[in-house]
Amino acid sequence: MENIENINRGSKIIILKSENTYSADVETFIPQGVCSTMINFAVEDGKLVYVDFTGGCPGNLKAISALITDMPVQEIVGKLKGITCGNKSTSCADQLCKALDGYMK
Repeated sequence: MENIENINRGSKIIILKSENTYSADVETFIPQGVCSTMINFAVEDGKLVYVDFTGGCPGNLKAISALITDMPVQEIVGKLKGITCGNKSTSCADQLCKALDGYMK
């Protein structure tokens, strides 16, 4: 099980959207046991405002990112935690949940 040491804190991102502008710190998480090699994300006011996966299945991860952006972190974790991929005991979505759990602690 990963822990908070897998999160690199410090970068800053400005997120411009049609109705909102966010200024949030970008966290970097190195997932384990999946095809994705890095997950960058930002949380503001308890909501995931930015997520980007490096590697993995591009179409699926873009779709997941679009669906969960602006969603409360606890709701994301409630829906995606424990999902597996093929014969692996985890998935990119599950690894994101581990990153979010570590961030929220």
